[in-house]
Amino acid sequence: MEEKARVFFETAVQKLKDANEELCRPEEDVVAFMVCKNSHVAIDNFLRGYLIQKGIEQSTDASIDDMYRECIRINKNFDKIDLHGFDCQADSLESRYSGTEKVSRCFDIADSLDAFLREEEIIK
Repeated sequence: MEEKARVFFETAVQKLKDANEELCRPEEDVVAFMVCKNSHVAIDNFLRGYLIQKGIEQSTDASIDDMYRECIRINKNFDKIDLHGFDCQADSLESRYSGTEKVSRCFDIADSLDAFLREEEIIK
């Protein structure tokens, strides 16, 4: 269980780094799809890793919202993470090609999850 969770956390951290590198480019060079997709994958992997670490397997089609609610059920401190503004849909091209401000929000959520899990000493 720990190994499987670790893989999810490592993937999440790498995707967060990838999204950050994309956001650090000049605004006209930012590929919004890459920031959104990498942030979305990071959020998904952070939540899955946490749930797996707690012994709860999720189906591959579990939504971010469902996993987030399950995380809050396990640890009330998860409600510190504000998912407001996260409405990226992995299957909706329009949502992934939003402006820099919107994809920055996706990145901020992923970054907040990373910081929270480190604060809670779930990941190091």
